[in-house]
Amino acid sequence: MEVTLQLVPLLAAAAMYALRARTLAHEGRPVPVARQVSWYAGLVVIGGALVSPLARISDELFVAHMAEHLLIGELASLLLVLGLTGPVLVPILRVPEFRWLERLAQPGPAFVLWAANMVFWHIPGPHEAALRSDPVHALQHMLFIGCAFNAWMALLGPLPKPAWFGTWAKLGYVVALRLTGTLIANVFTWAGTPFYDAYRPGERSWGIDPLSDQVAAGSVMMIEGSIVTLCILCWLFLQAGREEEEAQQLDELAIARGAPLPEGRARRAAAAGRGAELRARIERGG
Repeated sequence: MEVTLQLVPLLAAAAMYALRARTLAHEGRPVPVARQVSWYAGLVVIGGALVSPLARISDELFVAHMAEHLLIGELASLLLVLGLTGPVLVPILRVPEFRWLERLAQPGPAFVLWAANMVFWHIPGPHEAALRSDPVHALQHMLFIGCAFNAWMALLGPLPKPAWFGTWAKLGYVVALRLTGTLIANVFTWAGTPFYDAYRPGERSWGIDPLSDQVAAGSVMMIEGSIVTLCILCWLFLQAGREEEEAQQLDELAIARGAPLPEGRARRAAAAGRGAELRARIERGG
């Protein structure tokens, strides 16, 4: 039942994305292949984590459960965000009832929701409730995916970013995410006492001490977080250079065409991944 509750949304997400990608291709605005690969890879990572042996072991060992959550709540969510473009999201954002989603994907709300969700589900009561109940476990996974997806959207998604959310603000955002994750990981690593009783039968069957299981889970969390953070920081610096170069080219093109852009317009377009659209408008004289 639990797997069904979680796989059905994955199939729906794959179908809706495929339909939208086909529509955009027919309109002459195809979704880049790399974006499509990223989206479907994210869905595959989630599905694989839910149906592989890791899913069964995650009910027995905390370190396996942590690995499962990091796969779906970090890697998969990141891949899903990297698979999106502005045109892909247009049908959703045009629905008035869904406009609040865009507000949630702003840096402040996105960080607060992600951090609160991370802390809540690692409190012993909610954490062990998810282990005892399939519906609660499915809800836990959906919230991990949803809040992480929203957090990555605020940083890497195609939605417009606040004017203040430049390179240094993005760097601070990444540091805040990582410090929160590192704090939780350190609690598990250095607490000196195991927090969860629900894993005890599984730990006995695997011959693993409960405290060692918890320390291993915290260590996996710190290692994974460090790797992801390093990759994101490298990407941010490279992206900042590309955006600066593209914005300068757009400004120079507009001046050459006799229609200088408002200050910051080219930079915002480059940051939102819409530089090509702005270039086309300038060349058309729009």
